[in-house]
Amino acid sequence: MPLTLTVSDTQRSVSATKHTSFLLCDDGSVAHRDAGVVVWDVDGTMIPADLRWLRRAIAATYGIAESDVTFPEKKVHGYTDESIVLDTAVASGIAASEAEAGVARFGTVMAGVMSAGREELARVQPPYPGVAESIAVLHQHGFVQTVLTGNLRAAADIKIASLGLGSQIDLDIGAYGSDARDRFRLPAIVAHRYQEKYGVELTPDRTVVVGDAPNDIACARDAGWRVVVVAHRVSSEELAGYGPDAVLDRLEPQSLVSTIASLTSRWRGYRR
Repeated sequence: MPLTLTVSDTQRSVSATKHTSFLLCDDGSVAHRDAGVVVWDVDGTMIPADLRWLRRAIAATYGIAESDVTFPEKKVHGYTDESIVLDTAVASGIAASEAEAGVARFGTVMAGVMSAGREELARVQPPYPGVAESIAVLHQHGFVQTVLTGNLRAAADIKIASLGLGSQIDLDIGAYGSDARDRFRLPAIVAHRYQEKYGVELTPDRTVVVGDAPNDIACARDAGWRVVVVAHRVSSEELAGYGPDAVLDRLEPQSLVSTIASLTSRWRGYRR
């Protein structure tokens, strides 16, 4: 049974164990990798999902009007951009062979669409309340943070740059839709890049996905990772039915840190 939390459930436990929340090196820096790894989804978790960028890029890639772009009813949220592009092109009347051929062009087109839309992005997809604060607190507590997203790397870079997070998110060890079309292959890429950079293996039970969609849960489970989902778009009750470790009603720093700490056993006092 997943744990469904509200803010009041966790505020007291965070303050009660705050003195154990920092792991410092001799030079005073935070030893991030010893606390665990938090892997963020982007659209729907950090920022509201918005299909306008995909719609524009798909239209330009296949030479059709934006109004003719038809997204499939399923396999959009929680899937990679390339898989969405292929399914959407076919649903929009493009022959399967032509749809597949267009995927190779899509990356360049999408990068241009996102670059041109930087100001619009900041206006129409501001971060969800609590995102920047939650990332900052997790960073202070020594967690390595990265992303696992269906976005192509170029699109993810622009979206995350709009949040102004600086170096608190390690994008170099993240995994993106440009790495693999199948989202379920992305956790292994995160693990490989983490080991290459930090010199230690990624420990599954100390790795936590923060997402918002059923496919975030399924992907994390397939990798043996923990998973916390936020009810930004789907109800808490529906998300709980997919078996996450915890469901949060919103992103609130103390609540999220407490939940992640309990899952990774970073602080023994958080175990339930």
